[in-house]
Formats: sequence, C-alpha cells, structure tokens
Amino acid sequence: MSKDWSKIYKKYKGLWVAFLDDEETVVGSGKTLKEALLKAQKKGYNSPVVSRMPLTLDAYVGSL
Repeated sequence: MSKDWSKIYKKYKGLWVAFLDDEETVVGSGKTLKEALLKAQKKGYNSPVVSRMPLTLDAYVGSL
C-alpha cells in the first residue's frame, strides 16, 4: 500500500526523516541522517524507518 507523504514532503523537503513503522509518524528529522536518527533515539525510537525527502518533485519517465 502506498503512503501519501505530500504533507510530510512540504514540511521536511530536503531533510532526512525518521518514521515509526507506520511510515507516517515522524519521530526525528535533520539535515543529516545522523541528526535524524539521534533525534529519534532521544525520543526512545532506536530503529526508525528513514528516508530523505527530495528538494523537488520531478517526474521521470523511462523507456528502453
């Protein structure tokens, strides 16, 4: 099932984001992966799901 990260993208674009297992609840964010993980760990989450939000949303269509 896909997740709608449009609101998360607007708030965190360009940053690393640490999520709970539901991949919607943000428990940490930062300019670096380390910063996002440290913030999540300070809140008691040692194994969050992490992703980097892009700076821009660009469409890509590939072909062979």
